[in-house]
Amino acid sequence: MLTIHPSRMDDILVAEAPVFDPPVKAAAYRDNFGNVGTRLLAPPGQFTLSSSALVRDTGLPDKLSPGAIQHRVEDLPDEAVGFLLGSRYCETDLMSATAFRLFGHLAPGWDRVQAICDYVHEHIAFDYQAARSTRTASEAYHEGTGVCRDYAHLAITFCRCLNIPARYCTGYLGDMGTPPPWGVPDFAAWFEVYLGGAWHVFDARNNVPRIGRILLARGRDATDVAITTTFGPNLLSTFAVQTDEVPVAGTP
Repeated sequence: MLTIHPSRMDDILVAEAPVFDPPVKAAAYRDNFGNVGTRLLAPPGQFTLSSSALVRDTGLPDKLSPGAIQHRVEDLPDEAVGFLLGSRYCETDLMSATAFRLFGHLAPGWDRVQAICDYVHEHIAFDYQAARSTRTASEAYHEGTGVCRDYAHLAITFCRCLNIPARYCTGYLGDMGTPPPWGVPDFAAWFEVYLGGAWHVFDARNNVPRIGRILLARGRDATDVAITTTFGPNLLSTFAVQTDEVPVAGTP
């Protein structure tokens, strides 16, 4: 699931051109969340996939809407209701009491979600060496360590426990607008919540508005939007991500 999300199609200046080595047949499809995936049969032995694109971005940081209200469950649109439910990595049944203990006293709305992000940002220590594909939100809470997906899963879980629809996002996030030293580029995870009649971006890992998010896919959690989902024995030997700011012709 490496295709840029359809919501960004109008921003693509140079389209993605996936390269498979050795060459294989591949077919695109739409999943139940509107993401674009690619199906292929990888041959035995070493197999490499690469792709690149040029995407126009506003250059503006994530939009803040501090007055956005929290809706009553009965007033939510149908599309949002499913994002109140527990999922593979977001165990609302296990975390509900904790969520209400930590955030139940806060006024509903934008500030409550921001308080969740503040808490998760401080509670989890980022440690790439401690990354684990099976870590759930409750495990991240008790272990206090993880990577961006763990920050997102825990914040999403707290939101859902408090009747705030929240969905998991994966994509590219460069270091544009941030001071060096920069970390090693990687795929990024953040989340969106439904407040005030719209979906809004939140990022518990960075916890500051960022520039240049390029969305790949949305879902209930990392299960739905894994970069690769494989059926059979395999070993990921290496991967690399590169996001650069490129001047557009005709501009300084």
